[in-house]
Amino acid sequence: MNANRQHIFLPWTVQEQEDPVLEFVRGDGVYFYDRQDKCYLDFLSQLFNCNLGHGNHRVIEAIRNQAEQACCISPQLLTEERSLLSKELIQLVPGDLDKCLYVNSGSEANELAFIMARMMTGRPKIFAKYRSYHGTTYGTLGTAGDPRRIAVEPGPPGCVRFFDPYCYRCDFKLEFPDCCIHCLDALETQIQLENPATVAAIVVEPVTGAAGGFPLPEGYLKRLRAICDKYGILLIADEVITGFGRTGKWFGVNHENVIPDILVLAKGLTSGYIPMGAIVVRSHMSQYFESRMLPIGGTYAGNPIATAAARACLKAYQEEDCVNNAQKMGALLLKKLGELKECHPCIGDVRGQGLLTCVELVRDRVSKLPLIESSNSASLARLIRRQAWENGLHFLARGNLILIAPPLVVNTDQISEGIQKLDHVLTWLDSTLKQQ
Repeated sequence: MNANRQHIFLPWTVQEQEDPVLEFVRGDGVYFYDRQDKCYLDFLSQLFNCNLGHGNHRVIEAIRNQAEQACCISPQLLTEERSLLSKELIQLVPGDLDKCLYVNSGSEANELAFIMARMMTGRPKIFAKYRSYHGTTYGTLGTAGDPRRIAVEPGPPGCVRFFDPYCYRCDFKLEFPDCCIHCLDALETQIQLENPATVAAIVVEPVTGAAGGFPLPEGYLKRLRAICDKYGILLIADEVITGFGRTGKWFGVNHENVIPDILVLAKGLTSGYIPMGAIVVRSHMSQYFESRMLPIGGTYAGNPIATAAARACLKAYQEEDCVNNAQKMGALLLKKLGELKECHPCIGDVRGQGLLTCVELVRDRVSKLPLIESSNSASLARLIRRQAWENGLHFLARGNLILIAPPLVVNTDQISEGIQKLDHVLTWLDSTLKQQ
């Protein structure tokens, strides 16, 4: 056992299989360094959250200044920073979303969004995609379709899962756009069979993150919004990963000009510098709760240091033109990943939106046979991840997926550097597969 983790649990893993554990010491921009001062290109923004990169002086200064004034307040008291942050957020979010509830993480934000949806509608069921991840609480992990839910099953009552718009591996064996997004027809049938009067909300990620790394096909969100309106179902947009420029627009729902009833935020809200999440709701929801008891919250909700960090991040995103940069660098990244696909037969698909991209690994492109059976994919992922670290590269290897999400401040040279390092990793993988 690594002595430095002797008294620490590591999340989402079998503890002993993680040794030796990479030890982070310091970061600078899109790079970070370990205890041996080895440099790594952060091609994942740590975990989709360090959007501004490491060591942003504006955010650090905001944290320092706020810490000198106040570090701890009751969530039932107001501060100028919290009020100003809320006004600034409302100016950025789409449509008539008009009130914020602050929490500490994306998991907590989704959990409380589910509660609010059930309270307002009086309905028990939450629909979520089979390939989705919405958090690590009992309610969120048990509702989402991510395989990690198996550990908490049977899960909470009222969770219903539906098939994804996963175009590379369509569950209905159809092809977009000729399919006319058949999976939405199937979803509507499922809603009818479940009884629409029992469905409180449908939760989706505008770009599926760790559970698949694929964008929703064009037109999907608009039709989903129409289905929700038809049956009086609330639409929850989980933008924990996709929010704040990650997809090349401020929010993923902006790509189709769709207004969700609940917008769930975290990660990029503070660029990961301080834990924080938020639930932002439309006016019809805020009015509903104005005269009713809201029995949810948390001791650290709206922490002044977190709100100061969030305000600094919003300013940095705008002044450093991060959203446009994500769009431009994302297009370049997808292009270069496509070029890698031509060189490496282990790549079955390349997809993404903005600086949220995915490489899916296969054993055979024609049959789309996964590189390795899911029961063994954890060991493969560890090998790929460690080979990346050997090459000074950090990304998420999960199952048959490599997920890449650099900080929004990444430049063309750093994209090229990351692609070169990834090329070395995939060359190693090709060689390893030939020997099997």
